Amino acid sequence: MLWGAAFGRTPWLISGWLVLAPLIVLLGHPHAGRLAFLHGLAAWTLGMSWIPATLIGFGGLPKPAAIVCLLILASYLALYHLAFARFGRALWLRGGASALLGLPALWVALEWLRGHLIGGFPWNLAAYSWIDVPGALPLSAWIGAFGVSFLVLFANVGVAMAWTRKSFRPLALALLVPLLLLGVAGRAGHRWVLSHHIERMEAGDFGRPVRIVQPNLPIRKEWDPAQAYRDYRKAMDLASESCEPGTLVVLPESALWPFSYDRDPNLRGDLAALTARGCSVLFNSQTEASETKIFNSAYLVAPTAPTVSRYDKRHLVPFGEYIPFSAVLGWVGRMARGIGEYTPGTAATLLPWNGRPEGLAGSAIGGTPSGGDRIGMAICFEVVYPEGVAELSQGGATLLATVTNDAWYGDTAAPYQHLRAARFRAAENRKTLLRSGLTGISALIAPDGSERQRIALGTTGVIRGRVWGESEITPYARAPWLPPFLCSVGALFAIIRRRWVNRRDRGEHSPGSPR
Repeated sequence: MLWGAAFGRTPWLISGWLVLAPLIVLLGHPHAGRLAFLHGLAAWTLGMSWIPATLIGFGGLPKPAAIVCLLILASYLALYHLAFARFGRALWLRGGASALLGLPALWVALEWLRGHLIGGFPWNLAAYSWIDVPGALPLSAWIGAFGVSFLVLFANVGVAMAWTRKSFRPLALALLVPLLLLGVAGRAGHRWVLSHHIERMEAGDFGRPVRIVQPNLPIRKEWDPAQAYRDYRKAMDLASESCEPGTLVVLPESALWPFSYDRDPNLRGDLAALTARGCSVLFNSQTEASETKIFNSAYLVAPTAPTVSRYDKRHLVPFGEYIPFSAVLGWVGRMARGIGEYTPGTAATLLPWNGRPEGLAGSAIGGTPSGGDRIGMAICFEVVYPEGVAELSQGGATLLATVTNDAWYGDTAAPYQHLRAARFRAAENRKTLLRSGLTGISALIAPDGSERQRIALGTTGVIRGRVWGESEITPYARAPWLPPFLCSVGALFAIIRRRWVNRRDRGEHSPGSPR
């Protein structure tokens, strides 16, 4: 329960350092696998306790069915805890470096697997429990969130070893190593941000103006055309008030619903009126490519661009934008607006701002325009995928943006959990990230992962700021696969070596064998 609470609305600064230690200690129990499964079930049930209310309020499910859905998902995720105990028990019993290094590597390997298996669900990575630990976000520019997860487990294993072995040495090692790395990374990150800002301001470059709009439009349970139009006008009026020459206006996911850019001339007319005043507008809209092909898209319309740039969402929300295993789970229904299942996009398309796009559908990776900035998009759930955002950096993104609709989850921990992932993506890539939420939390996130400005959940407002694009690619963004790969290889080596040693020991002590 404490591990689940570490991902609440306000995480405890110290909790990420020790609340996994009880799970580590239980690896010595004969029924470690069962206990670890219960640990995962409790942690995920608490950490995602916002799911039933969403399914009841917007999915129309009865309360018992909604609770069953939560327990099914929590049980699936608890299997990774069971696997951690099943493969990590021998490492724990061995102790020493096998436990101190092997167990964190195993955890990271399983986190990476969870982020890819059956569509992937890289939610609430262990690293996010350190969101407020100084140095954790800047360190992710080198080792990513998965590398920070390794350090989280490293510290917790040290606490568990100190408790069970009654020795201060593993605790000292498990705390001093992370603190040293955090301190060095924090100082280096601060110097990097400061030097970049000073150099640019001395050169007379004070950044480009952006406006992040949060219209605070709740999800309407009943269809009311008049109310839908009033919501649309509220979002458009905020965009109009924010529109200034050279400014980028960012509207959140679903802000212009039910209007669609590819089929509603009134929406295109309203946007044309804004671009005629000199501002660019980044917004979300559904794209109906055919009767069976519907994309959740982000568009950028600009006054100087001859064509409109578009990005299609690649990672869809299960049970929101598509139904996994629909033959079995079709009864759950969809929570997302729109008719039919969405189709995932296939290209990591960049959206040029103050540059001239090449091609009709935006500027794809490998073909970005010269001049101006190139915006790497993550629509809602996509921002939780570290490798996906790193791919945008590799392709030439100089700014990152995410538009989201967290109104489904109300005033719960979900929007805060989602925001933490976005902060790590900004820090991993050392790029400013613009986050616009329908009801919040909207934020202007600096390249070091810190929040420059924020609009609180459930309020209406506009963030006004200036940003610089960054073309530099961080060590992590160059090879985002490397930290989980090294952990997977290290964990596999430790497990195989431990089993070989066990077999050797049994052979040496078997009847008739030489002693």
